[in-house]
Amino acid sequence: MNNGNPEPQLPHEPAAPFLVGDRATDGRGGERTALALVVDPTGLPRIAWTGPAVPGLSAEYLRDVAETGSQAPGNHGAERRSVSILAEVATLWFGRPGLAGHRLGTGSNPAAGRDWATAFQTTSISTDAATTDALPTDPVTAEAVVTVNAVDQRAGLSLTTEIEPLTGGALRIRHRLTNDGSDPYVLDHLEVAVPIDQRVSEALDLTGRWAAERSPQRHLINDGVWLREGRSGRPSFDSPTLLTAGTAGFGFGAGDVWGIHVAWSGNTRHFLERQPSGIVTLGGGELLLPGEVVLEQGDSYTSPWVFLVASSAGLDGLAAQLHQHTRSLPAHPSTPRPVVGNVWEAVYFDHDLSRLRELADRSAEIGIERFVLDDGWFGSRRDDTSGLGDWQVSDAVWPDGLGPLVKHVRGLGMEFGLWFEPEMVNRDSELYRAHPDWILSIGDREPLEARNQLVLDLGRPEVRRYLFDQISAVLSAYEISYVKWDHNRPLADAGTHGRGGVPGVHEQTLGFYALLDELRAHHPGVEWESCASGGARIDLGVMERVERFWTSDMTDALSRQSIQRWTGQLVPPEYLGAHVSAPTNHQTGRQFSLDFRAATAFFGSFGVEWDVTSASAEERARLRGWIELHKLHRALLHSGRSFRLDTPAEEHFVYGVVAADQSQAVVAFAQLNETVREPVPFVVPGLDPHRTYTARQLIPGSTGSPHETKADWRGEGLAFTGAVLASAGMPPPYRAPLTSTIVHLSAV
Repeated sequence: MNNGNPEPQLPHEPAAPFLVGDRATDGRGGERTALALVVDPTGLPRIAWTGPAVPGLSAEYLRDVAETGSQAPGNHGAERRSVSILAEVATLWFGRPGLAGHRLGTGSNPAAGRDWATAFQTTSISTDAATTDALPTDPVTAEAVVTVNAVDQRAGLSLTTEIEPLTGGALRIRHRLTNDGSDPYVLDHLEVAVPIDQRVSEALDLTGRWAAERSPQRHLINDGVWLREGRSGRPSFDSPTLLTAGTAGFGFGAGDVWGIHVAWSGNTRHFLERQPSGIVTLGGGELLLPGEVVLEQGDSYTSPWVFLVASSAGLDGLAAQLHQHTRSLPAHPSTPRPVVGNVWEAVYFDHDLSRLRELADRSAEIGIERFVLDDGWFGSRRDDTSGLGDWQVSDAVWPDGLGPLVKHVRGLGMEFGLWFEPEMVNRDSELYRAHPDWILSIGDREPLEARNQLVLDLGRPEVRRYLFDQISAVLSAYEISYVKWDHNRPLADAGTHGRGGVPGVHEQTLGFYALLDELRAHHPGVEWESCASGGARIDLGVMERVERFWTSDMTDALSRQSIQRWTGQLVPPEYLGAHVSAPTNHQTGRQFSLDFRAATAFFGSFGVEWDVTSASAEERARLRGWIELHKLHRALLHSGRSFRLDTPAEEHFVYGVVAADQSQAVVAFAQLNETVREPVPFVVPGLDPHRTYTARQLIPGSTGSPHETKADWRGEGLAFTGAVLASAGMPPPYRAPLTSTIVHLSAV
């Protein structure tokens, strides 16, 4: 079948490898992830090597890796030691295929099942440095996107693969498949997979549930596939977040590690596969439901970006590359992160202007900079059973509109923020009564409600237009600086009426992106927070569109220590909403000191989720001191390199941030429980080994001054070289459970 595509023009002699990312700078001289791509004149280019960029990779070595391995007794073919950029059975690959799909038949043809196995031939490779028309003999370093174009003329399909080195050192890869044939092509999946070092022996990813997001799980790597699927229309609480494989015993600061992340806010797959031959691949992509993507002639499907990171410095090395990429995004906030006061746990649905004014007064007094009105301000929304979808200010609760509260909050010098949940609708709403056909469902069978909600079909332009008009009208009517965008219901029975009930999660995700992008363009002064029942939608796809995440609905300080620790594997601290809640936490009923609650929130996007009108004057003064302390150090906390220590006792968490110029650091030692082991000195990696640093404990005074004169840590005022801090460390605190010591190190 010839569909007008050019015949392959690649040289038939071995060409120079492309080293993608070998010279990509992270801006700070840190590690970079590199990938070696070797041209194969018989098919698609092969990935000969991935890992932390190292000097001296020769063309001969990489070509040798890509060539046929030794013949073992009983081997049924020439087994390669490298992997094609799209795994195909035509290359004798019997692992997970990169492309799964088939062509529908017409007339006398079979009804389905044709063109299910491909054999793509490369037609061109282009980079910022060279093309395949004139390749040198030495490896070609690609410092921008490498684009590989290929065609399978018999199958009537074209493939484009992009590999991009990023600021910070990470790589990202995606495929685009085009149907050149006349009959429809049903796409089951199009996934990215890369080979990693066969020395890896352990895998780590994350799981969780509501209010317990991102709990680590670790296991030995065995033959076969470790497959993690997300089917709820969002990454969800149990998202693997970053599927990682590493050498034995890898930790936060040591070990050779490789990680993969699918930057997509809908259904996803992450997988790790080891072949009996020893080849190990990491991969992922969008999880497509049956018949969700059918390509007509000329149609294309583009996979999500799949991020690859590799480091010889453990999990923190992976996090550093991802954090720096995030900080290079256009959406990354360019101003200090305002201290947030969210009223949800203070008033819930009980909106009363006089009470909220008093709460705003107390909030301003303690130093809060952004006051957020949560759920309950619109339509008939007096509880969670009605009103969703009716985005007009409630006349019953707000007879004069939100203007009096907004004016009061702004007059106190604070920004005003507002909660929305645009993707959902209650049956008891004017919107649903007018448009019951606007929900995702299988035909006329309504799905079960979750949290009394159904899901609006954002794949339909008319639904997005309604939501844009409603939300934009509110944002235009008031001085609103911030929107908390919530998503409280997983997607089940998510069929779309617009296409006869076929699955609609893919179009829903694209519709969410399109709506948010349009709102951002029309309201550039508004910042956006991604919330999904807490932290159920945290990924690098939505991160391109928001300035903040609500890390978890769990505000219990002890639980938050672990949730924030592991969310930081993907997300830098300035994105992570971390709030001081009430003395008795409303989720768990546990009680914590104000100092422990504030110290837990200290490193993130600091906020308060507490009715501070019920706090004593002494508590408010102490909290004001913590807020001042955070403001004093947030420029460092939200720009430096994060680290986490592997400690002998699980009851100790040690973590911190080191300035980019190595001039200072902030370190926390959290005592989470009693332990039979004495605490050990805690080290601080990443400072200049030749400089001397003075250590000061950060304690807010009851008067609100940033530093308390009476420190209770025996290292107070001592000086250490960076070399000593990285090896011997500082003396540990002797603290009771549920306490935290925060230390500031500054160069002399």
